[in-house]
Amino acid sequence: MKQTTNLVSISRRKALSMLAAAGAIGFAGVPAYAGGAEVAAKIKTLAGGKSVGEGSIILDLPEIAENGNAVKVAFSVESPMTANNYVKAVHVMADGNPTPDVASFNFTPAMGACSASTRMRLAKTQNIVVLAEMNDGSFKKAQQTVKVTIGGCGG
Repeated sequence: MKQTTNLVSISRRKALSMLAAAGAIGFAGVPAYAGGAEVAAKIKTLAGGKSVGEGSIILDLPEIAENGNAVKVAFSVESPMTANNYVKAVHVMADGNPTPDVASFNFTPAMGACSASTRMRLAKTQNIVVLAEMNDGSFKKAQQTVKVTIGGCGG
């Protein structure tokens, strides 16, 4: 049994336009990543232009993540968590994700402690920034770099 194949001829112009369209679709699918400037802008927006201090935030992040699909991010903020002195909110940001926002946690004095953990996806080595908003309107931040490797090799 003989098979026949019918080929459709297209013009060079149509072939180039189809190739350009495929390239545009492929390029549009590549996400742009936030950088240090986007994280700094987000911090400035959240803090309303107020100065941001360092300290009293303890981060529990891996130094090296062999698999960036589920990286543990945990923090605790040293605070008495009383009605007069407590952490209102904590914001987690990353400078290598498509948007700097990763998670936000709200706290009340009734919670007794300020700590939380979650998992996030990291596509590449990047800085994780944790910003704590206190009830008196002050802000504190902590930052750590997480190196993402492929199967534990270099990266």
